[in-house]
This record gives sequence, structure tokens and C-alpha cells, in this order.
Amino acid sequence: MTKGTRQDYLSKQEVSGTLYVGNLSFFTTEEQILELFSKVGAVKRVIMGLDRQRRTPCGFCFVEYFHPKHALLCMQFINGTKLDDRLIRTDIDPGFSADRQYGRGKSGGQV
Repeated sequence: MTKGTRQDYLSKQEVSGTLYVGNLSFFTTEEQILELFSKVGAVKRVIMGLDRQRRTPCGFCFVEYFHPKHALLCMQFINGTKLDDRLIRTDIDPGFSADRQYGRGKSGGQV
């Protein structure tokens, strides 16, 4: 994978229908994510972040919408709400790639 410029990253972000969702409980299910995030628009897919060794959820996911406007609405209405007693954080993401599904942090069991 080649690294693009900051401008490439920002350009992809402008047209992206993908969200990074952080601060999830390790017990939050894909079904719960789909139920909540579908309230602002049709969800194309949910990709749960996984612990690389155990292949278990590790506190984040990606949500892809069919339309970028729904990702923006999500930032407005869902960012900072509670799911499984945790305040979730959403950020527009330039797009999911398979190598990003696995957590990297100590709390995700990677270090």
C-alpha cells in the first residue's frame, strides 16, 4: 500500500460515505451498530474492528453508507451518543481497506 499525500487523504474524506466509530464496548454487536446507524440512512456494511490474534471485537468499527450525506448526518446526530453505556465517537473516514480491520492499541490486546 502506498502512502498518499495529506491532500489525497482530505479529498477522499470529502466524498466518503465511511465512518470510523470508536469507543465501542467489546461486547457491542454488529446488529446493534446496524440498528443505530440505520436511523440516518441506508447502511451498506458494518466492519467490526478485531483483535488480530483472537479475532474478537476490540472497540471500534467502520460503517459504510451508500451516500456520503448520510455519514455527515451521522456525525451531526449520532456522534457522542451512548451505545452499551459508552459514549461513541464517529469520524469521517477516507475509506475502509482490509488491513485496517485489526486494532493496534494496547487496550485492543495488540501490544
